[in-house]
Amino acid sequence: MRRYLLASVAALMLPATLAAAEPTKATKATIEANKAFAAGLPWEDTSEAELAARGFIATREDPIITGKDGQEVFDLNAYDFTDGPAADTMNPSLWRHLGLLKKHGLFEVTPGIWQVRGFDISVMSIIEGETGYIIVDPLTVTEASAAAMELVKQQLGDKPIHAVIYTHSHGDHFGGVKGIVDVADVEAGKVQIIAPDGFMEHAVSENLIAGPAMSRRANFQFGSRLEPGPAGQGGAGIGTGIPRGTISLIPPTRSIMQTGETMVIDGIEFEFQLTPGTEAPAEMNFYLPQLRALCLAENANATMHNVLPPRGSLVRDAKAWADYLTEAIALYSDKTDVMFVSHGWPRWGQDEITDFMSHHRDAYKYLHDQTVRLMNKGYTASEIAEVIALPDALASKWYNRGYYGTMSHNSKAVYQRYLGWYDGNPANLNAWPPEEAGKRYVAAMGGAKKALKVAQKAYDGGDYRWAAQVASHIVFTDDTNTKARELLARAFEQMGYQAEGSLWRNMYLTGAAEAREAPNDRQITTVSPDMIGAITTPQVFDMLAIRLDPAKAEGVSASVAFVFPERGETRRVSVRNSVLVHEEGLPGPVDATVTIPRPAFLAMLFAGQTPAALREAGIMKVEGDEAATGALMSVFDGADTGPPFEIVTP
Repeated sequence: MRRYLLASVAALMLPATLAAAEPTKATKATIEANKAFAAGLPWEDTSEAELAARGFIATREDPIITGKDGQEVFDLNAYDFTDGPAADTMNPSLWRHLGLLKKHGLFEVTPGIWQVRGFDISVMSIIEGETGYIIVDPLTVTEASAAAMELVKQQLGDKPIHAVIYTHSHGDHFGGVKGIVDVADVEAGKVQIIAPDGFMEHAVSENLIAGPAMSRRANFQFGSRLEPGPAGQGGAGIGTGIPRGTISLIPPTRSIMQTGETMVIDGIEFEFQLTPGTEAPAEMNFYLPQLRALCLAENANATMHNVLPPRGSLVRDAKAWADYLTEAIALYSDKTDVMFVSHGWPRWGQDEITDFMSHHRDAYKYLHDQTVRLMNKGYTASEIAEVIALPDALASKWYNRGYYGTMSHNSKAVYQRYLGWYDGNPANLNAWPPEEAGKRYVAAMGGAKKALKVAQKAYDGGDYRWAAQVASHIVFTDDTNTKARELLARAFEQMGYQAEGSLWRNMYLTGAAEAREAPNDRQITTVSPDMIGAITTPQVFDMLAIRLDPAKAEGVSASVAFVFPERGETRRVSVRNSVLVHEEGLPGPVDATVTIPRPAFLAMLFAGQTPAALREAGIMKVEGDEAATGALMSVFDGADTGPPFEIVTP
């Protein structure tokens, strides 16, 4: 694979932070709003702080994790600003939560289980077997996982890794695997890679079909272009931030197929519970009878999670999420003394664990049931989001608060899962898109100057939602209107300063930065040689199908067989009517046959390799109508190497 792929796609491409204008201060309205918000919080409950600190052993002497090139990957001390009193520019509840997430180092969960926390957005768990270690969720990038394992060896001893468990199919739970495990050891059977059924399909597909759009939106969700700080990036809800570095992937050697399945790894018995369709489409919990320990993966957290991440994904099933937590309670709560998860901190004691699981389950069940109840009374998604709130018995638990997912966003996701985006009002069936709507709104207000006065009046009165809406209409009418862009940015900032949810804060503050200055750097991407190499051949051509440009394909009619000899695969690919269809084998005639190693074909798609160079090197052979092959390959969008598409501007 690496023979053909350019090394430049090997890294997780996190862009440099924006050199944005000096952020505005919190307004009087924001300061008062945050004080009022704080007054309703359960400050007397300090249990989460105690749990987050429990079991600490040690951390790195050097807080800067670097890559092989010496570049900074992650700064463990970037969030030390939360050590003092809450700043006016951050919601006090979020300030408290971020102060707990920033605790980093090696922690003991129970004798035989440890965690490295704060080195990444996720947590790496270490289970001691009879002769070595079993690693659970090896973080997002190889540099962070290697640093975590270095700390483990320093404090616990240098022992071999016998197995790696991926609890689910998201990149922050497998991307660092090659930082701690050698592929040769996996191929030799020295190391097992264990994952839930469907892991590879979902781990790869989520980064492909809508990958560019998700990646662009992820920059907003995680505040990737913002510097951490009292007026900057506010963490990631389930962790502090995402490290820059190299994403890797080693396919599983064993898939867990059903709940109740057991296996023994280095003398430690595991019992698995499959939970598909919850936080990830392929996910599992597991129980360790010898240690009376339960791992709930990312199905339980120190915050409400997302039923639909702002970056985008398939909508998750809030009811299934609650039901699998109910199942976990029935299966394990009466025999569990410690529970640990893939983000955040463990919990100890049967009563505490059962109480946590029950209240956390109830939050997702309430979210689902009450959204559907209101939906069936005729409320639209936006109307439900305005009124739905957890009852005090659930909202008073810090771990049910909306630091990552919010009731507002999640209720809209539940609505979307059942009814889709359309709210039933014909006025919204074919509404004008933002630029056209903006022109009409601004004209109805009497022009841009009068509209700007409306927005400014709303801002001065502390109605930042309306100020942002009006200013956005002006910007979408004329993006050269610098006064409107600045007012939009300032409204976004105040909403960000008030947001309890870290993702809402990051999205507002990133929106403010981009309202002032459009980004011209590359966006975050999870494309790496390992990820590309894991694509199935049908997925390769699915990727091509969504890159087909109808204007280029107008009038093109061609069928080409692609033969990947080293895999024994043949795929018939046809373009007609500006649609690409691919089929296994040769179910019909073709105009030409292309024989090429699949890695070289992938290099053409993802790494800029040219067909001419491959043919000249004897790597690719074309038989039949070469013009048909050229026509078929000419209808696709090229690689997107320009600046990211606009979001807060037209």
